[in-house]
Amino acid sequence: MSLFLLTFFLIYGGAHLYFFLKVKAALSLGMPASICLTLFLFLMVVTPMLIRILENHGQEITARVAAYAGYLWMGFIFLFFSASLALDIYHGLLHAAAFISQRDFSAFFPGKRTALILPLVWGISTALYGYFEARNIRTERIVIHTDKLPATVEKLTIVQISDVHLGLIVRHNRLKRVIAAINNASPDILVSTGDLVDGQINRMTGLAELLQDVQPKFGKFAVIGNHEVYAGLDQAIDFTEKTGFRLLRNEGLTAGDMINVVGVDDPAAGRFARCNPVSEKTLLSKFPADRFTLLLRHRPDVDPLSVGLFDLQLSGHVHQGQIFPFNLVTHLFYPMKTGFSHCSPNSARYVSRGTGTWGPPIRFLAPPEVTVFELVRTTAPRQKS
Repeated sequence: MSLFLLTFFLIYGGAHLYFFLKVKAALSLGMPASICLTLFLFLMVVTPMLIRILENHGQEITARVAAYAGYLWMGFIFLFFSASLALDIYHGLLHAAAFISQRDFSAFFPGKRTALILPLVWGISTALYGYFEARNIRTERIVIHTDKLPATVEKLTIVQISDVHLGLIVRHNRLKRVIAAINNASPDILVSTGDLVDGQINRMTGLAELLQDVQPKFGKFAVIGNHEVYAGLDQAIDFTEKTGFRLLRNEGLTAGDMINVVGVDDPAAGRFARCNPVSEKTLLSKFPADRFTLLLRHRPDVDPLSVGLFDLQLSGHVHQGQIFPFNLVTHLFYPMKTGFSHCSPNSARYVSRGTGTWGPPIRFLAPPEVTVFELVRTTAPRQKS
């Protein structure tokens, strides 16, 4: 068992143990009820692995049902755990205040049943709300003024999708909503900044064809995210290419003789690299500096050596936590804000909240987005050297 799976099951299993202890303490469960609850919670813990087994054996319908049930439960258990933990912290602070002040704060202590009911209600209601929020794809618009467009081009529209996670849950209906948002923006260029597919992408009939119909004037480009690796890199590359995206694997081009588009692999794909890795700085230095340079990079890290060599880096990966307050956890690993920010006077970065969902088909305080960038020419372009 890999370290990742071991860590996952320890954390996820621990959350279920916490839930079991809360229920048992509040309801004084007898032995039969405790055994039934234990079996149910064990099934929920192993459901992510069961989903993969079912799909590998061709049981797609059963796998999809299990995915919805298991991942909705995953979203609920996270919401319950975070709310219940907040109550425990509140309880501890009251005890500390009572000890320090030598006063009685027992009237402010929630009872065991109240401490169970409040997180239960919060978890169920927020999960239901989050299910519908995940389906409400928003269009974010960013206007960037630049002197690096040709004199014949007043405006160039770039649309970004990221972290769509096509698979068992994100299917035709969700993808049609995404495509409608893309088409409404009339993009000149479409980019996908990784995780177009999920870790389970067998039998995705018709999805590639839907994306094939999107034909921007100057092309569509994609990079590899970590989930392309989890899905099986060759399989994911084959699907991405069928959609009509040009995969940029540590390479780039000048699209329409107007804009440099450069893409780098996610670090997870490093061991599958087709050639010796090229530094980002070296790669970016190959392209004309008098043209706007767009860097596609799945994870929102910025290579300090690359700053100044790109005009705009587009990234995703973090989903803005997807379900609050998980964004507090993702911020520990990626301590930068979602959205637009400057890396330097000459380089900016945009971190997408993501277009789909990973795991739970739920978003809370992190709505999905399709992002539209309008590059507007401000002055006469610089002469090519």
